[in-house]
Amino acid sequence: MSWGYPRYVSVAEKKAKAAQKLKKLQKKMPGIRPVVIEGKSLARNWWGKSWNKNLERYADYSNRIGRGRSYVRHGAVLDLQIKTGRVTALVQGSAAQPYKVVIKIEAVKPAAWQAIKRRCGGQLKSMQDLLAGKFPKALGEIFFHKDKGLFPSPQAIKFDCSCPDWASMCKHVAATLYGVGARLDQEPALFFKLRGADTADLIAQAVRDKTGDLLVRSKKASVRAIDDADLSGLFGIEMDKVDFGSVSKPGRQKPGARKINPVSPTATSLVAELIITGRTGVNIDFLAAQTGFSRSKLYGIVHRLKQQGRIRNKAQGVYIKA
Repeated sequence: MSWGYPRYVSVAEKKAKAAQKLKKLQKKMPGIRPVVIEGKSLARNWWGKSWNKNLERYADYSNRIGRGRSYVRHGAVLDLQIKTGRVTALVQGSAAQPYKVVIKIEAVKPAAWQAIKRRCGGQLKSMQDLLAGKFPKALGEIFFHKDKGLFPSPQAIKFDCSCPDWASMCKHVAATLYGVGARLDQEPALFFKLRGADTADLIAQAVRDKTGDLLVRSKKASVRAIDDADLSGLFGIEMDKVDFGSVSKPGRQKPGARKINPVSPTATSLVAELIITGRTGVNIDFLAAQTGFSRSKLYGIVHRLKQQGRIRNKAQGVYIKA
């Protein structure tokens, strides 16, 4: 006898229901991106963890957002898309069809953004370090500042869910917010996209400062004169080698002839090959084991390859050929 209470549904049953619905949706929606939690932690990267901590530090959210932890853990967030100022999700609940969640987040205010850029001067070494959360503690405190940082307050967040729950923040919205943290854990660049902020702005001053130092030390007249070795060491990236053998050189070869010179693979091309040839998809741990590169460097390379449209996410943290 139920005595009017809803039937108890075990975690295993919830997971099975979500997995079954996801399988059906994937046939209809090729671009669907579920949130998959690997391990016990909802997030491990600085950006993902800080996103969750930011939500939990506000009294308005702290007592309600916890309702979404179990949902996101058992795979209820079937699809999560992050765009500038907007998050959309499909979350499996008690109904047969998943609920639609829309979350709107205001962009970082221009004045606050300018102040953050000034305070970051000279403290950022590379894009890879920024995305991997590898920066001085003082810089992390600037980003995470409750009133003047990069993370949104409840006043900057508006949400809506198609479920009949009367609560101001239902379980499905809470699960979506935690899902954002999980997604940022693997793709921290999406944080800046969501907040309408350009990562290049944060790096630009550091680039100017560092290149200026190099020019002074080497007494060169132009930034163009800095060689690839200097830039590689400075920004933690390998400059792509170019095969100039295919370029016709007057006096050296006949018109129309094409000369091919073998070149050694760059870090980017090596990672791209590993991902593209991996039939079932690869993750950062696999790439680190195969290449010996640091996770921060790999995050930067993966981000670059995704921007180039060469790879895409098969699932959270799993990359395949685009």
